[in-house]
Amino acid sequence: METPGSQSSLHRANLERVVRAVRLAGSLTQAEIARTTGLSAATVSNIVRELKDGGTVEVTPTSAGGRRARSVSLSGDAGIVIGVDFGHTHLRVAVGNLAHQVLAEESEPLDVDASAAQGFDRAEQLVNRLIAATGVERSKVAGVGLGVPGPIDVESGTLGSTAILPGWTGTKPAEELQGRLGVSVHVDNDANLGALGELVWGSGRGVRDLAYIKVASGVGAGLVINSKIYRGPGGTAGEIGHITLDESGPVCRCGNRGCLETFAAARYVLPLLQSSHGTDLTMEGVVRLARDGDPGCRRVIADVGRHIGSGVANLCNLLNPSRVVLGGDLAEAGELVLGPIRESVGRYAIPSAARQLSVLPGALGGRAEVLGALALALGEMGDSTLLDGSLTAVTPAFT
Repeated sequence: METPGSQSSLHRANLERVVRAVRLAGSLTQAEIARTTGLSAATVSNIVRELKDGGTVEVTPTSAGGRRARSVSLSGDAGIVIGVDFGHTHLRVAVGNLAHQVLAEESEPLDVDASAAQGFDRAEQLVNRLIAATGVERSKVAGVGLGVPGPIDVESGTLGSTAILPGWTGTKPAEELQGRLGVSVHVDNDANLGALGELVWGSGRGVRDLAYIKVASGVGAGLVINSKIYRGPGGTAGEIGHITLDESGPVCRCGNRGCLETFAAARYVLPLLQSSHGTDLTMEGVVRLARDGDPGCRRVIADVGRHIGSGVANLCNLLNPSRVVLGGDLAEAGELVLGPIRESVGRYAIPSAARQLSVLPGALGGRAEVLGALALALGEMGDSTLLDGSLTAVTPAFT
């Protein structure tokens, strides 16, 4: 029996620290593990050897700073995680292993007016199909990350009011999917998962503080503070779309006037171009036309960028992030939208905060949220199960 402070309990704690560092990063050199965990190089070397002998990690030759090194990652057959992303018009599912490798991924159209039950039926079918395609046993599923386009109450796991999936309001998505799949499910909103995806795999790599801005039918932000998603006590942190820009502006769906969303979201922006470009125009189409030189679309994109920049300036003044990552279709406009965002930040943000900020397009495109769901599952799973060789236990996502 292990007792607190004993050599065996200390050794176990060190094992878990190393496994957690590798699990969250995907792969690390032994020197990076030592810096991350605070353990000595000799201790890390011994632990890595033990984990390798036990089949928990894999070690491959690499180089770091021009010197030979050894890269440590979790074993490819140690387990898998699943990401599920419900978007405005799609359902996307990905299966990845614990070494941060995507094994299978698929997207299909989803009727946003479909009932929650129909949506979860589709998700269950797609998850089962992809698991079968990987050839991995279901007992190897370590957890599921689930993204939904709406606010999640952090205590109850209930989906709040959302104009994107109105038929889902009041449901408990994690509980529903967990009952269908029989594995632990963790849920978050799509902007937070976009932030996680870019933090782990995309334009946010290497920073500890960032804001991921997603512009679609609404405008939201995922906030990362000290490498962790900040949700707030009620789970609604990051509602940047409801910063007031004009008290006499258009009435927003939230009931206020002149919210950022009424100047930047697709539902408000596209009608500006309907008389000249028709009613079938999408934000993706606006971006494409703008890149091709269409003057009307370029003007609209620039105006949207300036408005978003005003909201980003507020974030800079409050939180002082080191990086802002723009996601969604709008990010494909590149400097046509990023330039105006930077211009507004320079005008309205505190100079010291503006100087420290970099504004970049997302690197993952439409995959950011589903990869963020994988990152959520990876972050929430316990390390004891890996060391004990058991991934079959199911724990509630919310208590």
